[in-house]
Amino acid sequence: MEAASLFGQAKSRAEVARLLQVSREAAGNWFELWQHRGEEGLKGAGRAGRKPKVTAAQLAEVEQALLRGPVAHGYATDLWTLARIGRLIRQLTGVRYHSGHVWKIMRGLGWTLQRPEQRAKERDEEAIRRWQRRRWPQRKRGR
Repeated sequence: MEAASLFGQAKSRAEVARLLQVSREAAGNWFELWQHRGEEGLKGAGRAGRKPKVTAAQLAEVEQALLRGPVAHGYATDLWTLARIGRLIRQLTGVRYHSGHVWKIMRGLGWTLQRPEQRAKERDEEAIRRWQRRRWPQRKRGR
């Protein structure tokens, strides 16, 4: 629709391509559509590809279940994996997704990859700081 506005301002195809950061060919195609059909011709043809198998309401239900945590769904650890999320989606909606697609769904919901820290539970931060202040300088000088 920006292209239609620019064509209406007597901008050339090359100018439109540069301003909208598209190829000249794309701008030329838009210009032809605009000339023959007007702004109506530039409106999208609708969504490309298949319609989603899971509705927005079902995704909201999945997200609420995810927020309750894995332990609430019978898992021993408090860690969501793509396989676990895929099983949860299948349980709630009846739709089975490949784990790669589960990742796309999660990104669409605004979730990001989080990795747990790889630290021992017994780790003593204060003891480490003491060692770094006292012992490490002695070791470093020794060499």
